[in-house]
Amino acid sequence: MMLSLEDVWQALSGQTFPFEDSRFKQGLTSVVIDSRLAEPGSLFVALHGERTDGHKYVAHAVSRGAIAALVEASVDLNCALIDPQQPESVSPIAAEQAICIKVDNTLEALQQIAGYWRNRFSPVVVGVTGSVGKTSTKEIIAAVLSRRYVTGKSRGNLNNEIGVPLTLLEMDDRYEYMVLEMGMYDVGEIADLCRIAKPSIGVVTNVGPVHLERAGSIERIAQGKTELVETLPPNGWAILNADDPLVSAMVEKTNARPFFYGLTDDADLWADSIESEGLDGIRFRFHYGKDVLHVRVPLIGRHSVHTALRAAAVGLVAGLSWEEIVSGLQDSDVQLRLVVARGLHGATLLDDTYNASPASTLAALNLLADLDVGHGRRIGVLGDMLELGSYEEEGHRLVGARAADVVDALITIGSRARWIAEEAVAAGLVKSQVRRVHGIPAAVALLREMIGPGDVVLVKGSRGSSMDEIVSALSLPRDEEQ
Repeated sequence: MMLSLEDVWQALSGQTFPFEDSRFKQGLTSVVIDSRLAEPGSLFVALHGERTDGHKYVAHAVSRGAIAALVEASVDLNCALIDPQQPESVSPIAAEQAICIKVDNTLEALQQIAGYWRNRFSPVVVGVTGSVGKTSTKEIIAAVLSRRYVTGKSRGNLNNEIGVPLTLLEMDDRYEYMVLEMGMYDVGEIADLCRIAKPSIGVVTNVGPVHLERAGSIERIAQGKTELVETLPPNGWAILNADDPLVSAMVEKTNARPFFYGLTDDADLWADSIESEGLDGIRFRFHYGKDVLHVRVPLIGRHSVHTALRAAAVGLVAGLSWEEIVSGLQDSDVQLRLVVARGLHGATLLDDTYNASPASTLAALNLLADLDVGHGRRIGVLGDMLELGSYEEEGHRLVGARAADVVDALITIGSRARWIAEEAVAAGLVKSQVRRVHGIPAAVALLREMIGPGDVVLVKGSRGSSMDEIVSALSLPRDEEQ
């Protein structure tokens, strides 16, 4: 079963479309917010963005085959503008006319349609939130659940007020489980997502100073994450991190059954004997009741044991066997954020440039420390961490202190990253091994000169720092990788 324009009309008006029109009956091929992604049979939603207005691109979407657009006003296009709130004014639509469905607010209409569509089906929805580790947790949970159930998941990082509705609109009656990543900038946003998605299992990874600049305080971030467990039904499950006091305290805010995971034996599911095998993964022991399992998984870094614990916890409450859970955890097809690439001059690049916070950067440095580099060097290339608000200087200095213990050479890029460099020197890293540069080109030029065989180079910074350009410039061309 695929979403159709008839469903869209029903969701927005509460009525069936008053005329026979084959375009309303056929399933939509996709729902898109970027006209460049429009295809024959798709619905284009004209959203107001930070940089542009989707209404400017309705004609482009239609030219690419979109059969309809969701708009707030008339557009420069030969289209039939129909209003679901005034169905009595609708007349038959000529075959050569595009269909424009007028609403007061296209984002709210998108969410309304998604909520209507989600209610047509009955999968178990798993919501995943937290300051760090949401995407990797979502991916591993989906891999575990798919060992027994037909499981859908958010694509990429579609985790906000737009991404979650778009994911729900891809749902059909095949799915038994749906795993949704849920992000937030401020209080109230996750509650809105939960009203649409109706999760019955909620997973909280941690609470940290990510987006602190917008949320204002750690307490408000915790309040926003708590919204997930507050919405869970009594027969649902709240999967909570016992090692994070702000997360474990959420048990007081949920009516769902709690399930704690962590690294101490007071959790329902816990792990110990954690050993890093570098880029080959980690080993540890699971403890659950009387069950003790020795597990090896291809997740990189000791911190990844928490990711495994979350996914295993969801598997357990979903009734999976240990065999199924471990098989899912060992899924080699799961794509995680950190990517290992071969670099110029025989170096290895650890590409962790998707985003950065103090917690995720410390985890990346811990991984770098675990690696056996032989005669090579550990080189850290660290950029600004954004949206930390009042935690900005402290967070960067915390990273600098850890970097001093791990790296043989440090390059920092950006005005905020100067605190990383300053603290690394204060913590004992030889000053001559610390270089502050201004801009990506300068960093690339310096690295081209200094990296050599056996060196392992960690590149990390917030998305707005464009650190991925460094990896692109230093990666070995594909035709030279053999």
